[in-house]
Amino acid sequence: MRKIVILLGISGLLLGGAALAQQGANRGAAAIDPAKLPAQNGKVLANDPLPYWAFAVATHPWAPQDPTEKRRLKGSKKVFTTAEVNDRWNVPDWFPASHPKMPTIVEHGRKPEVSACAFCHLPNGQGKPENSSVAGLPANYIVQQVADMRSGARKSSTNRMNSIKSMVKIAEHSNDAEVKIAADYFSKLKYKKWIRVVETHMVPKTDIDRRNMLIVVPGPKEPIGKRIIETPEDEHAIDSRGSMIGFVAYVPKGSVARGKKLVESGAGGFPCAACHGPQFHGNGDVPPLAGRSPSQLTRQLYDFKTGARNGPGAAMMKPQVEKMTADQRIDIVAYLSSLNP
Repeated sequence: MRKIVILLGISGLLLGGAALAQQGANRGAAAIDPAKLPAQNGKVLANDPLPYWAFAVATHPWAPQDPTEKRRLKGSKKVFTTAEVNDRWNVPDWFPASHPKMPTIVEHGRKPEVSACAFCHLPNGQGKPENSSVAGLPANYIVQQVADMRSGARKSSTNRMNSIKSMVKIAEHSNDAEVKIAADYFSKLKYKKWIRVVETHMVPKTDIDRRNMLIVVPGPKEPIGKRIIETPEDEHAIDSRGSMIGFVAYVPKGSVARGKKLVESGAGGFPCAACHGPQFHGNGDVPPLAGRSPSQLTRQLYDFKTGARNGPGAAMMKPQVEKMTADQRIDIVAYLSSLNP
């Protein structure tokens, strides 16, 4: 499958007292009913509906968080308040020994428009489902993606996802020098295993939180259907911008084996490994795919198919995804996400 994802990539302790009670109240009966989701604005295909679980947008208001609440994470001696955790100009660094010293643009950004890169992508570049895991991506690739966002060549199939809109705004106001500094920093980091893929017929009920991320809500399990459900292993740690505990991705039974056949055969095109390397660990400026978030990978494949994503290399992707079905897309990303990076 020729360059099947050549441009992918570039979006503890429990909460205390009243904050936890309010969060629980918010979740009472908030499980998502895809049939009742608001219409998505943007390029959405009639015969291939936008996968809401990859383009996650909150469906109801969330109660304000207590800015004075003190947070702690297992394995860290640091203490941050909720206000500090949500400060996009001073990234909460729970585990400073786990990564090199962050450049200023990565740790503090540049006011007023360029938020700190690590605020979303985390100090070690591991990222989250609603943005992107940038650790270990080629520096030239990162630079090109920001340039494509700045020029308008790289867009999203929906304009309702705030994490994507924030990245586009940052790209538009960034300059070449600071993008290169950030790209050099993240490209030198080693991406670690961050996603635990589980094949299943039944999944927990989920809601979409204030940060465009799926979270588990109380209630009986439901059929997975044609979805991938990616949620935090430790919601408090992720909400606190922790960078040591990742995610579980529930995928349909049999999808990993089917995906392996698709990427190895190329499904009518070149096998993915022809460009991304035999272990999908990247090849030159071609990005790695192994172990990356299935939500992230899905968004890029869908954006290529709708024509929302363009730029260098996109022309080679479009024929590969033109006839790709939603089922094939799920199988492909389930397999790639299951691999060791």
